Amino acid sequence: MLGDLGTAGLVAGLLIAPLAALLWLRVALLGAPARPARLASVGALLAALAAGATLEAALLVHDFGVRFVAENGGRHVPLPYAMTSMWSAMDGSLLLWLLVLGGYGALLARGRADRLRAHAMVVVSVVTTCFFALSTFAANPFRAVDPAPPDGPGPNPLLQEHVAMAVHPPLLYAGYLGMVVPFALALAAPLAGPAGRNWLRLARPWALVAWTALTAGIVLGAWWSYAVLGWGGYWAWDPVENASLLPWLTTTAFLHTSLGGGRGRERWNSVLACAGFLLVLLGTFLTRSGSVASVHAFTESPLGPLLLGFVLLAVLAATVLTGRREPAPARAGTALWSRPAALLANAVLLVGVTAVVLIGTVLPLLAEPITGGRASVGAGYYHRTAVPLAVVVLVLAGLPPALRSRAGTLRRLALPAAAAAATVAAVGLLSRPGTAALTAFGAAAFVLTGLLAALGGPRAGGRRRGRRRAATLGHAGLAVLAVGVAASATYEQVDERTLRVGETIRVGDVSARLESVQRATPAGRMTVRARLAVSADGHRRAAAPALRYDPARDMAVTVPAIDAGPRRDVYLTLLAVAADGSSATVRLAVNPLVGLVWAGGAIVVAAGLLALSGTVRPRRRPQPAGRPVPATAGASR
Repeated sequence: MLGDLGTAGLVAGLLIAPLAALLWLRVALLGAPARPARLASVGALLAALAAGATLEAALLVHDFGVRFVAENGGRHVPLPYAMTSMWSAMDGSLLLWLLVLGGYGALLARGRADRLRAHAMVVVSVVTTCFFALSTFAANPFRAVDPAPPDGPGPNPLLQEHVAMAVHPPLLYAGYLGMVVPFALALAAPLAGPAGRNWLRLARPWALVAWTALTAGIVLGAWWSYAVLGWGGYWAWDPVENASLLPWLTTTAFLHTSLGGGRGRERWNSVLACAGFLLVLLGTFLTRSGSVASVHAFTESPLGPLLLGFVLLAVLAATVLTGRREPAPARAGTALWSRPAALLANAVLLVGVTAVVLIGTVLPLLAEPITGGRASVGAGYYHRTAVPLAVVVLVLAGLPPALRSRAGTLRRLALPAAAAAATVAAVGLLSRPGTAALTAFGAAAFVLTGLLAALGGPRAGGRRRGRRRAATLGHAGLAVLAVGVAASATYEQVDERTLRVGETIRVGDVSARLESVQRATPAGRMTVRARLAVSADGHRRAAAPALRYDPARDMAVTVPAIDAGPRRDVYLTLLAVAADGSSATVRLAVNPLVGLVWAGGAIVVAAGLLALSGTVRPRRRPQPAGRPVPATAGASR
């Protein structure tokens, strides 16, 4: 019964979404009323909502006659993880994808129905139709199972170990699919005629929404990886991790180039707006085609070839329409030593980082048919190529405050440069961390000192002031994050030993003594826990890393014990235990300043929210009849 209702919701969406595209096309070409088109866009959202709610209901009532529930549900699964099971596997996650996509379409449809918005809604409706078709024909989670099993295995055990599972995928999807709006507006601008000249002003707030959500999703995903996977890190240049980073980089570049308006950079802005969503589609293909091996990726499915065809069609459409854009009128060149030049250089470097990461992600897929084996690109490639470019991007982030006016630029750069030199000298003499880390520390000092010095400078007014505050906060967050990444990667100390009960493992001034090994079987899963007494900074604490075996999935999961602090984290992992419980193999890691990674990410997200608050214009109060409007009001407008 629930399976039939869910399939009916998908079929309804598959019928309504193309109808919405046709109705919006009538609005764009014939000036028809927009109300029917708006209702159709809302109808597509309601169809996605009905399908998603039906799958959630099937998971909660344990309807194992529905294939997705039989493969990913379970009576033993706690309620919170039963609810998040919908996006724990490919077919259900596509419903969440449709729900977020339909929400963006309904929100974009609310505005004034000029030709620009109407053409953009045609693009969004076509994208929605394609994903409804993919979900209905290639990844339908409502297919029946006969006979229905009495119980299911539940979701992947790794997805039942952290609360971030409830928030991380929805935030990522909100970031991914928010990029469809700038993409649609960039494609619609050359078709809309004179109405398309303002596409950049309309696209920037949507890009900010998507960028902020994607930033939060990436940071939360790194935290989840650090806290759950047990390997002690938060970023491994995994292909699916890279797939989330690529659209973030191009959207960051778009936000920089769009600051100065569109004159002279129309094609550049159009290409960046399109690149963000095209890279989202590429990441979707990588995640759902089974073409890459990753803890984040889904298994191989018939969705892969269809997604690849959709990606190629989207690339073709973007190439044709952005190529149609008329060249910008000639204007005076930008001064080399100026704030616009620094913003443009930063955007170019961000595109360079994108190209480097894209090559490392896609090259193994292209090499596999030639070599006959699955190749991989290690972290060393990214450390030698992407990391130096990222450090230069960080340095350039500290230049705009000093370039706000031509007079006194060198004087304003003197203090940040001195702070950077002092930091490099002090850190290099004390610890010799290596060139990459030393450069990152110096760049962070340069950025933070320059931003602090700029706070005492002349203040801009209105929206410009809010934009500068957001940029200052975001660049400061990136500098803090860079310090956390460089310190945790450079000064990490690790040891791994097999301990008998009563023996101690030591890393620096941190020691852990094995007290006992305990076994239990809660909720049908066997758990082996090592009880350790940890001594650090003159304090003694208890820690209990564990190994859990899930018989339904035939999978063992490592559950680390993390003693987090402002200066360092003590990270304990249980790797193996003896059958009689007399010994255990323990990994002890001391990760300095890793908390700055989470703090820096949170600051960047806060900067995005601050920038968004500045894009909301308060409504002007109407002037009373007969009252003259001050001359300054017209000038400010």
